[in-house]
This record gives sequence, structure tokens and C-alpha cells, in this order.
Amino acid sequence: MNVIWRTLLVIFRARSRVRRGKTLDATAVGSIRLTTLPTDLDILRHMNNGRYLSLFDLGRWDLLIRSGLFDAMKENGWYAVVSSETITFRRSLVPWKRFEVQSRFIGHDDKALFLEHRAVVKGQIYARAIIRARMLRRTGGTVANEELFAAVGKPEGVPEIDAWVHEWAAASALPPVRAEAPSDWS
Repeated sequence: MNVIWRTLLVIFRARSRVRRGKTLDATAVGSIRLTTLPTDLDILRHMNNGRYLSLFDLGRWDLLIRSGLFDAMKENGWYAVVSSETITFRRSLVPWKRFEVQSRFIGHDDKALFLEHRAVVKGQIYARAIIRARMLRRTGGTVANEELFAAVGKPEGVPEIDAWVHEWAAASALPPVRAEAPSDWS
């Protein structure tokens, strides 16, 4: 219930934008405007670090709906899960600060899609997150990129992913679900 009302509002607005012809191609930057609310704050009176990722989810909803990917996911019984994410902070968002969440697909590897989200105030980046997401089937199993691109088209003009993003994805990966992953701190 954390940001459910905002999520529903973003979905409603994204659907409305699609009806008005304001769709996005796969390489476009999606943008939504938000305000830092008192419920977003931590004890230090700035946006809680975990809230950024929740609000970046809103940008992802807008991007998925306006690019048409959400409808393809629904038709095929797919859903996306975040497999890893990293965020870097530059400045704090304080109460009642208006900001944009800018979202863009930045590429893919053999198993996942990569997105970048930014919290932007007056053209300045306050925080940036890189998200690695995988497509899964509601009936079980993963969706291969070839199948995904066959359904929605392979986007042209997606920039090359920076090498550090691939290195981060490999270095931060946990063992597969069916493998053991003991919590050993030694």
C-alpha cells in the first residue's frame, strides 16, 4: 500500500496519454512529474533512500504502458521482475520539492532488459538508478529476449550499455533459484 494511490494515478494518466496519441517508442525518455510528500520522508526530513526506488517504479509503469510493452506482456501472460538495481544519490529531495522521474530503456543482455531512472529537478540529476529486469511467464519460466522482441519488435537506436553496467550485473548476481545460496558471512 506504500505508493498504491500514486501507482493507480500514474497508470490512469499513462493510459489517458496513450488514448491521446502520446505514446513512446522504445528508445524514448518517459517522464512523469511528482512532488516529495511528507510520507516520502525519513527522520532527517528528506526523501528516504528506499522511496526513490518505489517512485522509480512509477516511471517504469508509465514507460511500459506508453511504449506498448505492458499490453504485450498482458496478452502473452508475462510479467517483469527486477533482478538487480543500483542507485546513486547526488542531492536530497526535500519536502514539497517538485521533480521529474525520467525513465528509459538503455539496452539488454542475453537474459534481461536494462533501464535507467533519474530524479531530476530543473534539469539537474538528483539521483540515478540502473535497473536490470527479467521477463517471466505467469505459467512459469522465463521469456527469452527473442520471444519478447518477436512480440513487440526489437528496438532500434538503443545506446550501447556502458561496460560497468555489465560488470555490475555480473558481480552482483546471486546464484540461480534452484542452486544453493547459503548465508555465510566468512
